[in-house]
Amino acid sequence: MSAERTIAVALHDVEPATFDRCALIRDWLHDHGIDHVTLLVVPAADLHPFFQRRPDLAAWLLDCRDRGDTIAQHGFQRDRARRPEFSGLCAEETRASLEAGRRLLALAGVAPRGFVAPGYAYTPVLRREVASGYDWWATVMRLVGRERDTLAPALSLRRSALGVRARSLTAGRVLRLDLHPADFDRPRRVLALESVLRGASGRRAVTYDELAPAPFASSGAGVAPST
Repeated sequence: MSAERTIAVALHDVEPATFDRCALIRDWLHDHGIDHVTLLVVPAADLHPFFQRRPDLAAWLLDCRDRGDTIAQHGFQRDRARRPEFSGLCAEETRASLEAGRRLLALAGVAPRGFVAPGYAYTPVLRREVASGYDWWATVMRLVGRERDTLAPALSLRRSALGVRARSLTAGRVLRLDLHPADFDRPRRVLALESVLRGASGRRAVTYDELAPAPFASSGAGVAPST
């Protein structure tokens, strides 16, 4: 297992406003050989539960989960007046936001094991809370689990489509790829992504849940913050 080469694709910003696009992207990825994806869901992007805005989104997530995808929590409302969502929040406020988002996902039947902060914008308080409250959480450089950490820098088409193509050729055991709905508005990004996926055809598609196995005991100690 340690020598196996894998690809972990995460689709960010899944919420009612992006649902139609996300569903098309998920089908497109399947057509390109990616049969397992991590879907990062914003529980209440406009401060309303996502499943009330789009019941069909909740049903789609259940179907994706049943086919092997991972559903992870992506903040709570994502964009707080265009500032990092958890910036300036105290421990109590951070904990309340996390718990509210987790509860909404659980009500929709897709309780998450993991968490990814929007834009990977973690505060020290947020790091402490997610380390103790989730089985795993992801930074831009690694996946932090209760049992082990996986070093895997996230490649994003937002930064440089050409750079993603180049760095994917030298990726280690895990090739980690971040996708956003808006990426598919840019033909150059789609072409770069197609090139990356062709080059990764020998890798097995995995989710973040697979990279961070559930701990033997849910009461295990939290993981020290990583960068």
